[in-house]
Order: sequence, then C-alpha cells, then structure tokens
Amino acid sequence: MLRKTLLVLAVAAALVACSKESKDKSAKDAVKAVQLQIAPEDLLTVQSNALASGPVITGSIQPERKADLRAEVSAVVLQVLKENGEPVKRGDVLVKLDETAIRDSLGSADASARAATQALEQSERQLERLKTLRASGMTSAQALDDAEVRRNSAQSEVAAARTRAALARQQLQRTLVRAPFDGVVSERKVSAGDTAAIGKELLKVIDPTSMRFEGRVSSDRIAAVKIGQPVSFRINGYGEQEFQGVVKRIDPAANAVTRQVEVLVGFANANQPKVSGLYGEGRIDAATKAALMLPEGALVKAGDKAYTWRLKDNTLSKVDLTLGQRDARTGNYEVQRGLASGDTVMRTPSSSFKDGQKVERAAAKVASAAATPAQTAAVQGK
Repeated sequence: MLRKTLLVLAVAAALVACSKESKDKSAKDAVKAVQLQIAPEDLLTVQSNALASGPVITGSIQPERKADLRAEVSAVVLQVLKENGEPVKRGDVLVKLDETAIRDSLGSADASARAATQALEQSERQLERLKTLRASGMTSAQALDDAEVRRNSAQSEVAAARTRAALARQQLQRTLVRAPFDGVVSERKVSAGDTAAIGKELLKVIDPTSMRFEGRVSSDRIAAVKIGQPVSFRINGYGEQEFQGVVKRIDPAANAVTRQVEVLVGFANANQPKVSGLYGEGRIDAATKAALMLPEGALVKAGDKAYTWRLKDNTLSKVDLTLGQRDARTGNYEVQRGLASGDTVMRTPSSSFKDGQKVERAAAKVASAAATPAQTAAVQGK
C-alpha cells in the first residue's frame, strides 16, 4: 500500500514539473511574439539644416499704387459707375457730378472773352488812327497816350476772360472723375444724390498687383536689418501658407510713440495676396547657421526637459535633449545636445516605448520604385 502511494506521488510531481516547464516556455514565446515592429516610414534621420534667425517683423499688406479720388469741384453726385471690387482701366469714368452750374459759368466766360476780344480790336484800330494823325500833327500827344492805355487795358481784359474760360473748362472736365491707373475699386464713399464739396473723398482705387508688406521692427533689433535680406512671413486669412519677401527700404526714423522702425518688404515672387489691409507677421533672415533640426512631433516634452527615442542596433534608447530656438518657418526645433547627424529617431514617440526595447524592422509598405512591372505583378499574384 505504501509503495502504491509513493508511486502516485512521483507521477504527480513529474506532471507538475512538466506543466511548469510548458508554462515558462509559453511565456518566453509570448514575450518574443510581442516584440515591437516598425516600418521605415516610422523612422526619421537627423540631418543638419540651415537655421535662420533675425528680428520679428509685424505689419500689414498695402498696395504701392493707391489713389484717394476726391471732388475737385463742388457739385451734386449724379451717378457712381463702379462698385467695390470691380476692376477699372485707366481713364474709365467712375463718378459723374452735376455740371449744370459749371457749364453756365463756362458760357458766361466764353461770352466775356469774345466781348473783350472785340474791345481789344477796336482799341487797336483807334490807336493806329491816332498814330497817323499824330504824325501829321493833327492830334495831341496826350490823346495818343490815352489810346495806348485803353489798348493795354483791353489786352488785360482779354487775358483775364480767357483765363476764366479755361478754368471753367477744367472744372467741367472735373465733373467726370476718372481712374488714374488700372486697378480695382477698394472703397466707395458716395452715392447718387450726395453733395460733394471740394475735397470730399469719392472712391479709393488700388492696384492689386503692387502689394507689399509694410512692417515694423523693434528699434533695438534694427541694426541687424539690411536692405536685400530675405523675409519669411504669414498673413492672416491665408492659413499656414508661407510668403517670401525681400527688404526694400528701411525708414531713417523710428516712430516717436512705439519706438519701432518701419521696414518695407517687397514680395519675392508672384505669390502674393490680392487683398490689402491684412495683418502679417514673420521674421527677417538676418543670420543663417547650420544646425541639427527635429520636428516637434518627434519630441516628448516633460516640463522644462525634452527627450526623443533613438534607434540603434535595433534597440530603442531614451535620449535627453538640449533644445535651442524654434524655426518660425518650419516649426522645427534646434537640437544643441543629445543627437548627432545621421542618428535615427522615432518619428512619432509612443508612451509604450521602453528603454532598451528590441525592435524588429518591417518591410516598407510601398513597393520600391526600382521594381519592374513583372516583379510587382508577381508580388500581387501571391
């Protein structure tokens, strides 16, 4: 009986040992199966890029060619022929003013000029007769002098009458307000029936092809700004679109209130907005240096510290970084310490990564461009 009991215990112990070994082997296989797999598109190679730095510039987009059309005669507005946003050609009539009173003045001035001309002709004939009589001694010198005075007065009256007529013609032409250049009506100020006094603003016309960035720079950074330096900036209303420009002019005096200096920036290419008055902000590339750059998505920030995950020999390692300034153009950060050019890091870190974790590299999802059509078809057939 005792021998049977011992035999049963021995068999049970052997079964327990086999079960334990099987569980340990299964656990090891599970750990091996959970190994991290990454694709080439999950990785990022650290490279040295150009990092531009310089003073910040803020301002607005304004046209170089713009005109505030104002009334040059006092009259009632009869018709406004163009609305906001409508294109115009040089010489197009934009506003018509009432010309009735001015045309009456022109008629009166022309009549006065004709009467003055007739009086001048008569005084000249009389002067010639008196000169003939004086030569024969049949008139006095005083009479001849009086005739010359009347002739001179008639000449002055003719000149004044012609001047009044010319002024009336000019005023008549000014009742038609014309576009000074090809452009667009940006703001309409009057409507039909309004009384336009001399100097009243009627319309604003701008040339949308002559836009420029009129910015301002803090006076303590103006020494770094030079004519010809490139400028990168963004404009409200155009999202993340980046515009490129060149410094064209630097004002010689700072604003007395803000202590900022106006800097005029011209667009470097045809990529420019067509709307004026939009706010813009950017940076003047006053200096450029080579630096290691990382996109913000590859960084993990914890308080004042930052780190990333580097892959070397198929092993992940957590690397603490010392960051420099942020490139306003690309949004990337300068890496001053922690990485070297050519290092491979994870493009998108995960909270599940562990220091020393082994990584298995998977094949690229996209077929190689060097593969032949036959090879691609064979792979698809499989």
